[in-house]
Amino acid sequence: MAPKLALVMGGGGARAAYQAGVLRAIARRYPELDLPILAGVSAGAINTAFLASNEGSFGQRVEELEELWRGLSTERVLRSDALTLLKTAARWALRLSSGSSTLAPRPRAMVDTAPLRELLTHALRAHEGALPGIARNLARGLEAVAITTTDYASGTSITHVQSKTPRAWVRPHRVGVATDLTVEHIMASSALPLFFPAVRIASTWHGDGGIGLTAPLSPAVHLGADRILAISTRYERSSREAPPASEQYPPPTQVIGLLMSAIFLDMLDQDALNLERVNGLIEGLSEERRAGLRPVRLLLLRPTRNIASLAAQYENRLPQPYRFLMRGTGTKETRTPESLSMVLFEGSYTSELIAMGEEDTERRMDEIAAFLEGEDRAALYATGFRRV
Repeated sequence: MAPKLALVMGGGGARAAYQAGVLRAIARRYPELDLPILAGVSAGAINTAFLASNEGSFGQRVEELEELWRGLSTERVLRSDALTLLKTAARWALRLSSGSSTLAPRPRAMVDTAPLRELLTHALRAHEGALPGIARNLARGLEAVAITTTDYASGTSITHVQSKTPRAWVRPHRVGVATDLTVEHIMASSALPLFFPAVRIASTWHGDGGIGLTAPLSPAVHLGADRILAISTRYERSSREAPPASEQYPPPTQVIGLLMSAIFLDMLDQDALNLERVNGLIEGLSEERRAGLRPVRLLLLRPTRNIASLAAQYENRLPQPYRFLMRGTGTKETRTPESLSMVLFEGSYTSELIAMGEEDTERRMDEIAAFLEGEDRAALYATGFRRV
């Protein structure tokens, strides 16, 4: 049987535009690329759902995805007018100062993402919330699509799988369930905690899938992938780039950025290292001692430049009320505002990320070609973390 290839895309909010750039460069070389398994979490779930629910060749779908990210604006993702933001701020102030009085309105998040739901409904060609394009693609060669959310009630990481044959699994604090994916699953998976509102799925409320997903590569492995092409949006800072020591108290955006990076970016790198180690252990065993385990090859792509530094250059493109809100968290007090890089939904910034993704991918195209064409070279699968 031919090895099954999976595409895994992690989170990072607006940084997911980088993934569109990576896919764009790959599509130029492989416009008919077959990706039988698609898995995504957080903002990566949006890109995953787009590829799974739209029709046409890989190159055609990627081109449309690129256009979506280039045409993005804050108003297409959230309500950023002054009146809406003031009302939200007033609700939070009343809630915090009232001791959780039942008379105080209960705010659900910092922003209203109704525009994002409308955008996804159109971009994913949804019909009353359902995504009929996924079923059509499953009949044409696609094997499985996995979108992960976090159940806020139990804290469990839930991977929702739509596939040709029902797939399910149970692991500590994470499960896989068979379902028909909808716009609500995508909204929930990409709902940045506190910033975006949670989404009701069945009888419980769900939020960003990156919160509890300690093994982002696991859905692809459970679905039978032999090779995984994973796209991270995390920049691996070298020791030379460590910021100078400062006695200044860290602004909220710096603390929030570290928390968001830990949730959405760091786990994919950690899981890649774990997979590399497990592969080494499996390969050291004879076939009869592997107990059904198999090595899973991984090629991990990630930015070669600091996306947060780039975001600081585009902050002035935000609508004024929204920019005022972000500056209140201290985005002007740090040179690398990680949190801003995830919520800067402006086409000028996302276009720059797309270009960065294309450039980084073209630089590694020989490796990517060897991986996609099935070459078995150990150097292709080294994550590099041991050398950082």
